[in-house]
Amino acid sequence: MSAMLLSVYQRVILRNAFWVLAILLALVGWLGSYIPTLQLDASADALVLEGDESLAYYREISKRYGSEDFLLVTYQPKGDLFAPEQLQTIGEIRDRMAALPNISSVTSILDVPLLESPRVSLSQVTAGDIPTLRTPGVDMALVREELSTSPIYKSLLTSTDGSTTAIQVNINRDERYFELLNQRDDLRAKVTAQNASAGEQAELATLEKTFADYTAQAHDQQAELVALARDIVNDYRDDATVFLGGVPMIAVDMIAFVKSDLRVFGAGILLFIVALLVVIFRSLRWVLIPLSTCVLNVVFMLGLLSFLDWRLTVISANFVALLLIITLSVTIHLVVRFREYAAAQPGADQFTLVSQTVRVMLRPCIYTSLTTLVAFASLVVSGIRPVIDFGWMMTIGVTSALILTFIVMPCVLMLLKPRAEKVASAESGGSTRYFAQAAEHYGKTIIVVSLGLLVLSVVGISQLKVENRFIDYFHDTTEIYQGMETIDAELGGTIPLDIILDLPKKAPAVAAPASAGGDDFDDFSNDFADDFGDDFSGGGAAQSEWFTVAGLQRIKSVHDYVDSFPETGKVLSLSTFYELMQIIMGNVDDLQLALAQRSLPESISSILIDPYMSSEVDQVRISVRVKETSRTLNRKQLLIDIEDHLVNELGFEPEQVHLTGMLVLYNNMLQSLFTSQIMTLSAVFVAILAMFMVLFRSLSLAMIALTPNLLAAGAVLGGMGLAGIPLDMMTITIAAITVGIGVDDTIHYVHRFKEEFPKDRNYIATMYRCHASIGKAMYYTSVIIVFGFSILALSNFTPSIYFGLLTGLAMVAALLGAMLLLPKLILVVKPLGPEGHV
Repeated sequence: MSAMLLSVYQRVILRNAFWVLAILLALVGWLGSYIPTLQLDASADALVLEGDESLAYYREISKRYGSEDFLLVTYQPKGDLFAPEQLQTIGEIRDRMAALPNISSVTSILDVPLLESPRVSLSQVTAGDIPTLRTPGVDMALVREELSTSPIYKSLLTSTDGSTTAIQVNINRDERYFELLNQRDDLRAKVTAQNASAGEQAELATLEKTFADYTAQAHDQQAELVALARDIVNDYRDDATVFLGGVPMIAVDMIAFVKSDLRVFGAGILLFIVALLVVIFRSLRWVLIPLSTCVLNVVFMLGLLSFLDWRLTVISANFVALLLIITLSVTIHLVVRFREYAAAQPGADQFTLVSQTVRVMLRPCIYTSLTTLVAFASLVVSGIRPVIDFGWMMTIGVTSALILTFIVMPCVLMLLKPRAEKVASAESGGSTRYFAQAAEHYGKTIIVVSLGLLVLSVVGISQLKVENRFIDYFHDTTEIYQGMETIDAELGGTIPLDIILDLPKKAPAVAAPASAGGDDFDDFSNDFADDFGDDFSGGGAAQSEWFTVAGLQRIKSVHDYVDSFPETGKVLSLSTFYELMQIIMGNVDDLQLALAQRSLPESISSILIDPYMSSEVDQVRISVRVKETSRTLNRKQLLIDIEDHLVNELGFEPEQVHLTGMLVLYNNMLQSLFTSQIMTLSAVFVAILAMFMVLFRSLSLAMIALTPNLLAAGAVLGGMGLAGIPLDMMTITIAAITVGIGVDDTIHYVHRFKEEFPKDRNYIATMYRCHASIGKAMYYTSVIIVFGFSILALSNFTPSIYFGLLTGLAMVAALLGAMLLLPKLILVVKPLGPEGHV
């Protein structure tokens, strides 16, 4: 720290410690008043790659074949599903769900048309004279057979063994949400392309806040709806196995898990920190000062985020815990150094001791903060909005931790009376001395073990994968886990994939307005709720090349191929209509198909045709549900196999085939994590190496300092690969955390080594002194964080468990690298010159 800067610091900060603290506390208190308004963002942006071209196409298809969100109730009675009392119970659940707010319709086995119980004629179909389970005298034996074998209903409304059924509760489509979403995305595209005026940029800022506010409001309404639906379901658990499922319920429960973890485990981590500080320092002063500094920084940052309306997500919710790590690390380094000066100069006044501590520690702390910023900045290029936000939040948080620590702790010490401090000497037996002894006497073992870990890390990293099962985010005792498992096993799968087929370019397409329709259960839900009483817009589809025997057979070849995968569940398309027509009419020709199509009532057309065909653009859609719980699911390979088969085996042109849906978007996001984040780490290490060279002014010392960090990052990523823990939008942040933490320890150690070495130019003696001084700060910080974050292993949310355990592993790897490998490399290479007399 330059003399001029130190003089200004002493005059402005230290000489006015009381007023500086008063102003700071007033600022933090003012920002803290905004914390009650802090919100978690539950929008779907967390699951997609920002700027993904597939996203625009997905939204276009969603408009054309638009559908409503829905909740799904799975019902498996202890007795016969088709017994009168069970059908009565299903009717009760259906009616109670229909009475909930914002529900458009409810579909159950009581509502759907029965085409084979007994088999209906074409005239009955065209007249809409089709029986349902509510029709008096219906043949229950035929109903059982139809619901378990029908190409429409099997594995969708009922399981193939007839023991489980599903009730779909359709939620009114939130047109306001999509209106704001489209406006926001259009303006974002303009700004990204640099075609936006100043007015449009200001409008985007306003629209971002409006959309975020509306999303939060919609989430609150959705949470209330889910709670009411869950209350209904709970009333029937005594006599049946009942689960509530659906994307709205999963989104609500995920946010609830994160909020619970923030409250329960945040408090638990804080208690662990307090307990370990007491054990380590055995002094109330050295417990309260680090703790108050951490709390002030957390309050400052949370208040700032609330003031700026910058919302936490499932990913950035871990930001608070990491902020505690960073702040605590800087604070403990200052505490240890201050106590050393106080022990060495028992007669010195507080001003002198504080000034010496700040002068010596500011430079390495600035560099540790800068290198940590570089590590977290690697997250900004992810293309995933919550990960980007997390990177920026940590960047600001690390900066505030540095500034607040160098204001709060020195000012508090200036207001306290000096007192004698006792610290262990380099010769005394302390925990860190064992590391120094190991580095001195077992150097070859350390090198060999490090090389072995390097090889294992390379092997593990080569086995890293991005494929994961979303269900594994949740404990197997949660309703989300059990419900998804039931839906995948019995009711056709969970995650949607759409295969869109266009006619060859020789038949040019014209833009089409949005048509009625929807996904899976939505494909037959809206009118059945009222016994086919409502009108549908659009009517039957116009005649198309797809609506011929040849066209439908081509669709059927795709349908059957996709249905053959063990990872796929229910598949619906025009092939389903074709199969039903063959059941009703026998072999059909093009003329019969055309007549049947035009004579179908809207209530039937909207089920069997409109959701799978847009005649205005000569396009068909094959709706696929993929079993998210499948242990053999490889999303990327599944998409490659489907596209390859359609082009190379079935003869479609590449431009005719489009794959879309949440499975595609989620896969794109996961693949981006591997290509962007893992590759970005190399650039991060290059940047850190350059900073080391500036800080240490030695290439050899910079390379030595970088080595333990490479090994620590490799150990964590390699350990994930060997343990089969996939990279996803949560675990990818661990790489940045490992680099940031490891670099901090290395900089502090090497900086102290350079400071101590000139005293006697003895590498071994210098190593012991460093371990007994700066080594203690590194050791204390690591122990506190490892024990504190281990409490996250008790969470029901698997990403929180991984975050806690992997952060602990990162801390252990960083500590061992800095306390064993780093000093051994220094002893071997001797980067500071030969030993000798001073």
